[in-house]
Amino acid sequence: MSRNWKESYTGQLRSILGNQKLIIPSVRAVIFNESGEVLYIQRRGNGKWALPAGGIELNESILECLRREVYEETGLVVINATLIAMYTGRGYCVKNRFGDEYQGFELLFRVDEWSGTILSETNETTNIGFFPLNDLPPFETGYWEKHEKEVLEDVINFKGEPIIK
Repeated sequence: MSRNWKESYTGQLRSILGNQKLIIPSVRAVIFNESGEVLYIQRRGNGKWALPAGGIELNESILECLRREVYEETGLVVINATLIAMYTGRGYCVKNRFGDEYQGFELLFRVDEWSGTILSETNETTNIGFFPLNDLPPFETGYWEKHEKEVLEDVINFKGEPIIK
């Protein structure tokens, strides 16, 4: 279902509403390998490293969104995943480099089982790799750096009940 951004649900809303603040349900995926390293992608748009993530499309369930985003950005097929946390509210508002504002409504999943071969480059990424928790790649600074660290802490501290923030 990989389309260009202008054809996506978010892109269509932006063409109507401009830079106005939007709430777009989204997913973020944490994928560990057997060595406990976490998978990061390097985004094509800004060259920064991040966890696989993205917004929901019309008529798509949140699990379909997770599977699509992970596949589009990594080449991996999600077989099984656990809901870890939900991030909402004023503390999760951000303005991107284009001046578009978003209020977060993000669901964090830990991908427990996956198949396939990792793609080194996709339409959305220029690089991909597993990193040890004590040697992570450089994130986009500010909000996203703080959020990437928060997400990892929540996965590490997960006790079986989803965390709601």
